[in-house]
Amino acid sequence: MLVSVIIPYYKKKNYIKKSVKSVLNQTLKDFELIIINDEPGIESSKFLNQFKIIDKRIKIINNKSNLGAGLSRNRGIKAAKGKYISFIDSDDIWKKNKLQIQINKMKKMKYKISHTSYDIINELDKIISVRKSKNINFDELIKSCDIGLSTVTLEKKILKRSKLFSNFKTKEDYYFWLNLAKKGEIFYYIDKPLSQWRRTEYSLSSSTSQKFLDSFKVYNHFGYNYIYSIYRTIILSINFLRKKINDHRHK
Repeated sequence: MLVSVIIPYYKKKNYIKKSVKSVLNQTLKDFELIIINDEPGIESSKFLNQFKIIDKRIKIINNKSNLGAGLSRNRGIKAAKGKYISFIDSDDIWKKNKLQIQINKMKKMKYKISHTSYDIINELDKIISVRKSKNINFDELIKSCDIGLSTVTLEKKILKRSKLFSNFKTKEDYYFWLNLAKKGEIFYYIDKPLSQWRRTEYSLSSSTSQKFLDSFKVYNHFGYNYIYSIYRTIILSINFLRKKINDHRHK
């Protein structure tokens, strides 16, 4: 198995079909798609089981209780059989050549981790902005999280010595990226918008107050004292607001 694609699912019934379709339509075909059902109940299980009928590469993992996106992805990682792991959220969309371009580049350049530029889309799939990627090390990442989760592909073997996603409501991915970067890993970029990240009005990822709280938790978990954690959180929040303002300019 070349690539394991991981999708956590929670109350995204209106969008996940498009996400799954964008994975199944990939020009690179050697992958498994692991959907972690984080919405316990018979209804969600029946809804997701329809995907297994569509394609045998799809596997469903049902959480017994709601774990959150981070811990759900961790379950997917543990079940993954691929050499590479790619992440996509259940309301995001991949371009059809996303995996092919990314894996080819990683093999050629011997990258252990890569991420790409991405479009920001609204509820109606309209592109409202574009986020550019760049090479990111720990010193860059500690200032600003410029990595789109649904763009990331990494070699599974590097996870053996790293902490995985946290159980925070937001910033669970930032915590993960920082742990990898702290160990010297570099997030190499591919300057092509190969993914589309969906911004919805009521999503947790759009909540500024929740992001502020979880950012503080991230820095605190890394051993920074109370004052410095607040300082770093303020800097991170300023950079986040700058990106949002820039997004609005592109509308």
